[in-house]
Amino acid sequence: MDFILPPTLPAAGIPWEKVLPPLIPRLNGTYGQYKWSPKLLIPDPDNNSSAEVNCDDSGFTVQVDVKDFNPEDLMVKVIGDFVEVQGKHEEKKKDGPGFTTRQFNRRYRIPKGVNTMALESAVSPDGILIISAPMLQTENSRVLT
Repeated sequence: MDFILPPTLPAAGIPWEKVLPPLIPRLNGTYGQYKWSPKLLIPDPDNNSSAEVNCDDSGFTVQVDVKDFNPEDLMVKVIGDFVEVQGKHEEKKKDGPGFTTRQFNRRYRIPKGVNTMALESAVSPDGILIISAPMLQTENSRVLT
C-alpha cells in the first residue's frame, strides 16, 4: 500500500481523524467485551500538557498541576541532569473493599548553568507544584546596585 503525503502539513497538524480509520478498520466495533474506536488513538489537540517549563536569566522553573495529590504524596528529587517528580495517592474505596491508586512520574532536563543545589519546591494553594532554581553566578556576572 502506498501512502501519499501532502508536501506540507496543515497548520492544525496531521488530520488523524481522516488518516487512522482507513488504516485500522478492525478497531471499529467490539472485540469480545471491549469496545474500540479509532478515536482512542487520535491525539487530543485540546489536551494541554499539565506542566510548564521555563528557563531564562533569572532561573529555571517547572510548574506541574498536582491538584489531585496532597503535598505528602509528592516527591521531588534531582538525578543527574534531571529533576524527577513522583506522585502517588492511595485512598480506600467508599463503595466497597479495595483501594484506588493514582500516580505519575515526570522527568525534566535541567539546563546547564542552573544551580541545582539551590533547587526548591512548593505546592501553591491552587494545586500547582512549583520547582525553581536560580542560575549559577559566573565570574563575569555580578549584581549591580
